[in-house]
Amino acid sequence: MPTQQVVSHPANAAMFLVFTVDDGEDAAGAARDFLGELPGLTRSVGFRHPEAELLSIVGIGSDLWDRMFPDQPRPAHLHPFVEVRGATHTAVSTPGDLLIHLRAARQDLCFELARVVTDALRGTATIVDEVHGFRYFDERDLLGFVDGTENPEGDDALDAAVIADGDGEDASFVGGSYVIVQKYLHDMAAWNALSTEEQEKAIGRTKLDDLELDDEHKPSNSHVALNDIDGDIIRENMPFGSLSGDGEFGTYFIGYAKDPSVTEEMLRNMFIGVPEGNHDRILDFSTAVTGSLFFVPSPAFLDGLGD
Repeated sequence: MPTQQVVSHPANAAMFLVFTVDDGEDAAGAARDFLGELPGLTRSVGFRHPEAELLSIVGIGSDLWDRMFPDQPRPAHLHPFVEVRGATHTAVSTPGDLLIHLRAARQDLCFELARVVTDALRGTATIVDEVHGFRYFDERDLLGFVDGTENPEGDDALDAAVIADGDGEDASFVGGSYVIVQKYLHDMAAWNALSTEEQEKAIGRTKLDDLELDDEHKPSNSHVALNDIDGDIIRENMPFGSLSGDGEFGTYFIGYAKDPSVTEEMLRNMFIGVPEGNHDRILDFSTAVTGSLFFVPSPAFLDGLGD
């Protein structure tokens, strides 16, 4: 299943493309046709090197869903990403109609499928954000810490990320998921000026061996403490960077869940704080510059559009 597989093992390479779709019925219709074509496009590119396990995932934004499917049921929790404004930091909301998330063991396959996708949407949609992610040492982010440690595994991962029979309001969308994406830019100079002990207190884990700090030594404003809530998501974050100009170093956050309110609660804890004002310490070194929410339809949904 090369399309819409939101639970998978970590990939070596990834690309993230966010598009806005042009106004008008023709553009919405062309975007809908593209959704039905994506599984075939993915198979065509991935067939060259099946061992690299090229996967594609497409998410649909709230406004575009209404334009493409005006007479069909709507995912219950699909809405524009809501800005989260704390006293010091803000999780911004930015435009996005389509998210394309590509994953593989090789970057060339991601790039080739991204090129094919962009050609298919030419004249219909515009790229508003493009990020090339890579797997860093020991699955660490550029801050030097292992990312995704708290991801559930096996059946627990599927239960967290994928809508199943009996999941209430979204019973019509079994096999689907929701995804929130944010592009974070890191102030590496300020971060690297911290001692290892200070960095560990900001994250809530040890840097070398990736062990969670005990409650006595884990600050209440650490990243781990503020993300410890009732509910799970699947994080497929990837580091990215650019050396030219001023340079951009960051983490592309991408969190899949069968109910986006779980991710939204985490973001409120991070940006507003628990209690209010006790914001996530990592935000003093990492700034969210994008924020969008999408619904990821099931493979069967896309196959139906292709038919």
